[in-house]
Amino acid sequence: MKIRKLRDLEVSAIGYGCMGLSHGYGPVPDRPEAVRLICHAFDKGCTFFDTAEGYGGGTNETLMSEALHSVRDKVVYATKFGGIAIRNGKTGAVELRPQQIRQRLEGSLQRLRTDRIDLYYQHRVSKEVPVEEVAGCMGELIKEGKIIGWGLSQATEDEVRRANAVTPLTAIQSEYSIMERMFEKDVLPACEELGIGFVPFSPLAGGFLSGTITKDTVYAGDDVRDAITRYRKDNIAANQPLLDLINQFAALKNATPAQISLAWMLHKKDFIVPIPGSRKNERIEENLGAANVELTEAEYNQIETELAKITIHGNRTDDDIVFGRS
Repeated sequence: MKIRKLRDLEVSAIGYGCMGLSHGYGPVPDRPEAVRLICHAFDKGCTFFDTAEGYGGGTNETLMSEALHSVRDKVVYATKFGGIAIRNGKTGAVELRPQQIRQRLEGSLQRLRTDRIDLYYQHRVSKEVPVEEVAGCMGELIKEGKIIGWGLSQATEDEVRRANAVTPLTAIQSEYSIMERMFEKDVLPACEELGIGFVPFSPLAGGFLSGTITKDTVYAGDDVRDAITRYRKDNIAANQPLLDLINQFAALKNATPAQISLAWMLHKKDFIVPIPGSRKNERIEENLGAANVELTEAEYNQIETELAKITIHGNRTDDDIVFGRS
């Protein structure tokens, strides 16, 4: 597996997002199977694993710990504090002050059975607690050795710059894919300028870019895709030109559509490290294998030229509209 750097953290070029093992995409695997899948990703070369205190009410962190505790010093743990709260029928960030953040960190350290978190994210940027205050707390935690680096999720360029000025950011984790490119205009350039890594979640657009989502797909249980207009039947059909383009290059490169989608992202910037999630051995191997699919500059430019002609139909989840990031 190829290695990339998120500021000073060395990680596998493609990580593994553990969220779907606990919630968010319908029925979840049982605990032994979830642990086995995480172990399988490690066995196949993944060293970068992402979780959050809010995934499954903390159970996702314990899954990761059970799978990786014996190889703790060979992997990079990323987890998150805070998250999304619903107040008066509207979504917003969980508002946490430094002392509360410290309490949340202690909980994560316990569940992960570790003495430090390698990459500690604020899950959503607070509108009440200044990002500078959070950044100051992160700086203290770094000095104390409780965390190695820190990050923000779904942050704006202004928030990135303000936070980084207090305590240098290790990475920004936000939704990004060949289908969702809202952060290319300002956040990605800011990350490049400031030496901050960028970690895309949903790099395969919830399975759409791998070709596993069709107009007949049924979203069961807590599957978040049921609330995203991009996955409505009419929009799935309208977005077919994007899949056609990806399939064209998949055939050219003897790769899968998912691998082309990830290879495009890896080619774009060397500080981008996607974290696709999967609940099948073959999908984990396919995603990690994308690190070995290399696009030429001409191929990449051709994809970019064709993408400029394609309109994406539908939006992502509405929490970012609430946060002013639509």
